[in-house]
Amino acid sequence: MVNPTTEKNGNEANLSSQDPRIGVFICRCGGNISDVVDVEAVANAIGKINGVVTAQVHSFMCSDPGQNLIIDEIKRKQLNRIVVASCSPFLHELTFRNAVQRGGLNPYLYEHVNIREQCSWAHHSDPAGATTKAIRLIAGAVNSVRYANPLNRIKIRVTKQVLVIGGGIAGIKAAAELARQGIPVVLLEESSRLGGHVIEHNKLYPTEIDAPGFVESLSRQILNNPLVKIYYRAHLEQVSGFVGNFEVTISSEINGDKNDNNSVPLSGLSKTIGTRLIVGAIIIATGYDSYKPYAGEYGYGDSRVITLPEFIKLLRDQRGSSFVHRGRIIKNVGFIHCVGSRQIEGVHKPQSDGKVNNYCSRTCCTAILQQAVELKKRYPDLNVFDFHQDIRTYGRDHEKYYIQASKCGVIFFRFHGDELPEVHSLNGSDGALAVVVKDWLTFGEEVQVPLDLIVLGVGMVPRDIHKIIDLLKLPVGNDRFLQEVHPKLRPVEVSINGVFLAGTAQSPMNVKETLNAASAAASKVSTLLCRDIVELDPFIANVDQESCIGCQKCFNECEYPGALLEDEVLVNGKTVKKARVNPGLCVGCGACVAVCPTRCINLAGWTLRQFDAYIDGLMSDISNINVK
Repeated sequence: MVNPTTEKNGNEANLSSQDPRIGVFICRCGGNISDVVDVEAVANAIGKINGVVTAQVHSFMCSDPGQNLIIDEIKRKQLNRIVVASCSPFLHELTFRNAVQRGGLNPYLYEHVNIREQCSWAHHSDPAGATTKAIRLIAGAVNSVRYANPLNRIKIRVTKQVLVIGGGIAGIKAAAELARQGIPVVLLEESSRLGGHVIEHNKLYPTEIDAPGFVESLSRQILNNPLVKIYYRAHLEQVSGFVGNFEVTISSEINGDKNDNNSVPLSGLSKTIGTRLIVGAIIIATGYDSYKPYAGEYGYGDSRVITLPEFIKLLRDQRGSSFVHRGRIIKNVGFIHCVGSRQIEGVHKPQSDGKVNNYCSRTCCTAILQQAVELKKRYPDLNVFDFHQDIRTYGRDHEKYYIQASKCGVIFFRFHGDELPEVHSLNGSDGALAVVVKDWLTFGEEVQVPLDLIVLGVGMVPRDIHKIIDLLKLPVGNDRFLQEVHPKLRPVEVSINGVFLAGTAQSPMNVKETLNAASAAASKVSTLLCRDIVELDPFIANVDQESCIGCQKCFNECEYPGALLEDEVLVNGKTVKKARVNPGLCVGCGACVAVCPTRCINLAGWTLRQFDAYIDGLMSDISNINVK
């Protein structure tokens, strides 16, 4: 149920109806801005604009003294509109909104201008141009904010139940954390068991704990828990609604809360189709896939060339005093790093979408070294070789694997990313393979290393979840992983309200990072659902139905099903279908505004009148301003 609010904060003064009294506050950002932009000249220029009562400069406007300056000036000079020119609004827009509200104003009578990323950082070599640009941007904001109206946050009643998609360690951890908070969880797992990739491992670095045992211990926190309902071999089929009230339809072959060893028997499964649920939030914990080399990549396709996940299982299952693969005793093993990661255009074969995987998968180096050390411990006489561009053992205690590998006799070769190792066959198909590499640890000498087994350190790639992406309209980054709003300030949130990320659906992570991300997502959800009402920013479209002619162009343009509704209205004896906005589903993208022929649709906080005024301010004559 969606209930747009009309209440005002009790501390807000009714200043919005008065003539604009605008305060402008410009941040030096320690020097990030003022080293390039002449902020004093900017303040002097902006202070001359009609309606600007004060233009102040502060070294750190986001600091407590900076915020107090804004609050004090609002009260002392009876300001009723505020403009802050500082860094990106992604960092401190909320900070300044709160400061404006503490000063007694409606928090939406405020405009933010980014003069760090868009001026000082973008035009570091042109201080005069950066200063002029800052003046124009702020002048536009001043013109726009004079037509701002006080807004109220949208309030929506929430359903206290969460959908977690994915039963790997991220999904299990998130479900366990939520259940501990007393929040019911529905967990979807596409396979017949919990645990994801981790259950296939032997030991987890850097603790060296047993991986299946860890998964079993983690799973016990949700198995037989009355607050957690688990659906196996399950898929998300449909989604509608909005934060607090998502209506989801799922299909599954079995649902149950009890199983043994995290696995459901494959026989006797009953197909469940069309189960409908209402949930207040959704956590995406769909995990990753390992990169699959193409035929011939470093010899892949030859039985003597395997991937790192395959090697982990091979080593785990070894018995006896010799290391054996396909009936042959192995004496020489080589590990090749960065297979499917850190790819270079023109050097590596692109993926199906024409792009290369230019990111680092982060976990592979430590995983390779862990296996190399384990291999040498179990088979000391076996020769182990490591071929790498760089070794990135970035986590705490991860470097110990490199030190141990060096001490136990692993031989390292380093190649450049644009001079890849080559794999050749020696003495026919039954003989050994050889890796030919130009080794930069020996000043570029080309060496040939005979090997019985080659292990490709494949990286992580995004799992194919295109259906979920389409259903929820999830943002995807250039690396094809799901993209968060901000990596530091909102690291597990996406741009869709009520949808959160957990684990490697978002980016390559190790086990510890995955669990931390899952806990963060669960914490965000519990904060969202701890009250009966969720509040949303009011930046949505609104329709003046008197001016609406029912042309339906806005419906054709809107990308969010249900965001626009039809109201049948009798006009001059004829029924006209006029548009109305659903506040819970509208994201304020403005697509409908752009196509409306009568200009009857506006965005709250960014009306057409404000937009026009902003352009006028941006293009205003500043020729009389002395810019150094």
